[in-house]
Amino acid sequence: MQSNKTCFVIAPIGEPESETRRRSDQVLKHVISPAVEECGYIAVRADQISEPGIITSQVIQRIVDDQLVVADLTERNPNVFYELAIRHAIRKPLVQLIKKGEQIPFDVAGTRTIYVDHHDLDSVEDAKKEIISQVRALESDSSNLDTPISVSLDLQLLRQSENPEQRSLADLLSVISELRTSVISIEKRLDHPETILPIHILEDLIERSERQSVWSRKLSNEIRLRLRELLTDMQHDKPRGAEDRHKHEVRLKELERVSEIITRSISDY
Repeated sequence: MQSNKTCFVIAPIGEPESETRRRSDQVLKHVISPAVEECGYIAVRADQISEPGIITSQVIQRIVDDQLVVADLTERNPNVFYELAIRHAIRKPLVQLIKKGEQIPFDVAGTRTIYVDHHDLDSVEDAKKEIISQVRALESDSSNLDTPISVSLDLQLLRQSENPEQRSLADLLSVISELRTSVISIEKRLDHPETILPIHILEDLIERSERQSVWSRKLSNEIRLRLRELLTDMQHDKPRGAEDRHKHEVRLKELERVSEIITRSISDY
């Protein structure tokens, strides 16, 4: 699809042949470019700018002028967040994404961010669909686009107002904004437990749980077998006198009850 609309891609690039560069190239090629092209944009990353001139100035110009920006927050690259802050300040259409499993930094946690695992084809497809959905939503109405910086600037204007109601409103909105950011951050962490605990710790906990379950089943089986032996012995053991007979019957019923409980427990595994 031919188009004059451009989408500047903010991303960690890394050195040639580095893992960072390989991932950035694959995400650009298989996730970002196909998605924005579906919406009529051409994706361009900083290292793909061919015009002569100072690269830093060109990058900033792209961030300010391009109709759309997609920012990859993976690895928390300082340059990425520097460029992201510029786009946040001018309040123009922006889509954020991050590698699945990484935690979104608190300062931008309130902005919708797409998780993607470029090794997982389903994740790639889901990410492309979400990018397309967000771009089309921004195209239909970008006036409500809020970013951490734009919200802070709006609040600052309200606080400086001579109208006491507007100053009170600023305090209220500030509290709501902080609560919203906290809630979104918690929801995202719950959706992706690997961001709460490293994946190797989660795997270790799962392995321990499985080992514990196996051990519990073996122990329960041993107890059940032992109870059966005791029941058999008691059934063949003839009590002497009425008192012994009563104690024998009580012990037998108790053992039968315990045996039934353990049997049900084992069947529930």
